[in-house]
Amino acid sequence: MKHVYNLPREVIEEETWMTLSDGCRIALRIWRPADTEDNPVPGIFEYLPYRKRELTSDRDVPMHTYFAGHGYACVRADIRGSGESDGILTDEYLQQELDDGVEILAWMGRQAWCTGRIGMIGISWGGFNGLQIAAMQPPELGAVITLCSTDDRYADDIHHMGGCMLGDNLSWASTMFDQNACPPDPALVGERWRDMWMERLEHSGLWLEKWLEHQRRDDYWKHGSVCEDYSAIRCPVYAVSGWADGYCNAVFRLLKGLEGPRKGLVGPWSHKYPHLGEPGPAIGFLQECIRFYDDCLKDLDTGIMDEPMIRVWMQDTVAPSARYTTRPGRWIAEESWPSPEIKPRPYRMSYALGLHPDGQQPDDDRRLGIQSPLFVGLYAGKWCSYNAPPDLPHDQRDEDGGALVFETERLEEAVEIFGQPTVTLDVESDRPVAMVAARLIDVAPDDAATRISYGVLNLTHRDSDESPEPLEPGRRYRVTVNLKHIAQRFPAGHSIRLSISTVYWPLAWPSPEPVKLTISPRDSELVLPIREPRPAEEAALRPFEEPESGRPANISLVQPTQEEWTVIRDLAHDRTTLQVVNDEGTKRYNDIDLDVTAKVTEQYTHSYANHDSLRGWCEWVRSFRRGEWEVSTVTRTLLTADAEAFRIRATLDAYEGDTRVFAHTWDRRIPRDLV
Repeated sequence: MKHVYNLPREVIEEETWMTLSDGCRIALRIWRPADTEDNPVPGIFEYLPYRKRELTSDRDVPMHTYFAGHGYACVRADIRGSGESDGILTDEYLQQELDDGVEILAWMGRQAWCTGRIGMIGISWGGFNGLQIAAMQPPELGAVITLCSTDDRYADDIHHMGGCMLGDNLSWASTMFDQNACPPDPALVGERWRDMWMERLEHSGLWLEKWLEHQRRDDYWKHGSVCEDYSAIRCPVYAVSGWADGYCNAVFRLLKGLEGPRKGLVGPWSHKYPHLGEPGPAIGFLQECIRFYDDCLKDLDTGIMDEPMIRVWMQDTVAPSARYTTRPGRWIAEESWPSPEIKPRPYRMSYALGLHPDGQQPDDDRRLGIQSPLFVGLYAGKWCSYNAPPDLPHDQRDEDGGALVFETERLEEAVEIFGQPTVTLDVESDRPVAMVAARLIDVAPDDAATRISYGVLNLTHRDSDESPEPLEPGRRYRVTVNLKHIAQRFPAGHSIRLSISTVYWPLAWPSPEPVKLTISPRDSELVLPIREPRPAEEAALRPFEEPESGRPANISLVQPTQEEWTVIRDLAHDRTTLQVVNDEGTKRYNDIDLDVTAKVTEQYTHSYANHDSLRGWCEWVRSFRRGEWEVSTVTRTLLTADAEAFRIRATLDAYEGDTRVFAHTWDRRIPRDLV
């Protein structure tokens, strides 16, 4: 990363507030060119609940100083109820949040330093509300860059996948449990900080309970899902993600569904901005943003909208690992999406566990059964890789002992795919509620197995996420499992493997009881999206520049970080645990003389073959310290289930110094709804 200090325009920074129409004060951090009182510029708005004053400042400061130095007035706002903003935050993407965002855009447009034309940018939560606010069509909003976000809050978010409840639903709920317990900074809000803090501790609530009350695609999830009406978004949209991110599918649905100017970009990255991209290679993404905003907000012809609609990183083969510094490959592009240049190729399955290309029909009509042990999924990594190492999937041979495995012969020539693989199964279940997981794997000559893509499907959702129906045991169904989009090259000498299991824990919460699925291989198939290389076109693509950003934030690491990902097989007690520890250490924010310490521990446990033994547990410990002022919080969430219901037990403790000043407990039971 090259930090650019000598930017084209001098940048000034301030922290301030704006007051909404109902009297709520929203905390803002602003970066803008020093001469904008007389020479107004377009605005860039980022809108998050993640504490602009410290927790995201290491990312915010370099990005927004860079934008400001190139002629934009950047506003980073803490959502109502977060950071130093007034109020209480009680859930994601509430209508109040979106209405507030529209008011902030109008306020920006009225400032002397703003031309009235504004773009939004944001990753994850900020990418979501960029799309959601664009659908409200505020007149000031002229462009959106949305990263690692989704158009469909039920089908493709951190809560559910294929109608299955994700393990990240728990870990994400625990993250917001911790965030909502953080105090505002007395240095900004003064003596009222404690009253604001107590109000948040008392009323922010247990979000996991709300989410578990909506286990199918109802109006709760449709709110904020812009796929309900793509035509409502009329401004240009640049959608960005990474193959290691949980949200790459949304890029392609947005390109297909939106009607206005749109672009897509998918690299090898995890849940990160591409100029910070891990695994690499990172790119000069902020320069791309300037090109996009200059075109949309300054009417400068940068040529960006004349370039191909979608660019992606075609990944080359790698050995399996939970961490990569970089992923080998090359950039490719398509002029439109869906692309007429990509052709489906069916691979039929056989009783002999083969995969046969070009739809060759195996003669054998015998059927195969699979009932996976609960350990299948321990090496799956996270649904959404946040940090790249070490939360990526490991060698799939550790999983395949509990799966049905179908595999091609060794490839005589390379095969390249780009798009969404699908698996269609002729299947029957011996239980009314069942799930299936499908994994696409690159098998090297030494048999090392690297997961390329995967998908899960709750079979009660086979026809509808809104109106699931139980299975009739013994009845045969034809179902399709959609895998994650991917661009991947399988070299000659490798083989392509498809693995089918009835469990993928803890990435997805298993069915209420053990399930045996019986599959007819002859009537099932894998379909791969084949893309032939086009070397001349690829060589002509405009290369991305090297990553740049503005000045770094003034942060010191007082205590080092540490991350662990450990599988524990306790044979004496017949218990298996996946333990994830992310110790963020202690960071000192030198400009505001503040130390912040944080550590999260997650444990996912089961006993062999006992579905009632499943346990997910998350604990966050966080502290803020400045001189004699010290506050800390501890949040703990335990999620268990039996065949009938989920049970949540949670605790929240808050301290001033060594004195506990707040404590609350929850014990909730929520019936399972065909999950």
